[in-house]
Amino acid sequence: MQSLPSLGPTLETPRLILRPPTLQDLDGFVAMMADEETARYIGGVQPRSNVWRAVCAMAGSWVLQGFSMFSLIEKSTGKWVGRLGPWMPADWPGTEVGWGLSRDAWGKGYATEGATAAIDWAFDHAGWTEVIHSISPPNEPSKQVARRLGSRFLRMGMLPAPYNDHEVEIWGQSREEWRTRKR
Repeated sequence: MQSLPSLGPTLETPRLILRPPTLQDLDGFVAMMADEETARYIGGVQPRSNVWRAVCAMAGSWVLQGFSMFSLIEKSTGKWVGRLGPWMPADWPGTEVGWGLSRDAWGKGYATEGATAAIDWAFDHAGWTEVIHSISPPNEPSKQVARRLGSRFLRMGMLPAPYNDHEVEIWGQSREEWRTRKR
């Protein structure tokens, strides 16, 4: 397979590499979205064909919007462990930094570590003035990540179709709040 130029930046944290998704990541995405517990709050279990479309949408968003989810790579192993980063499809409730990690990556602090780098990038390079996190009300682990990031509950909201079957909690903070907290 021909190697294509990167569609966006590569970010590094102490334990992670964040880079735009590639088709080489597809098997990791498929495995994550086939796990009922992992996929519960990020669209539910999906067949490979839907996951392929989602990966292509993320890659295409880099071209069309200049930002999108990153593939999350564990530095120590080189293993794909999730997707995380800036996300704002049509009719989305705001400029989101979201996360979805493979079950074997849960509990390691990767969501907070990766989201911190992605939020910094979104504020510094994408020009965002607010970041949100759309969280299903029963998803307590994501609320804990949001709190660790310094975000707070802002309001209830709806995602666009086909995810408009229930309200989500919108958590977030302004760029000024983020920068003040980081100081």
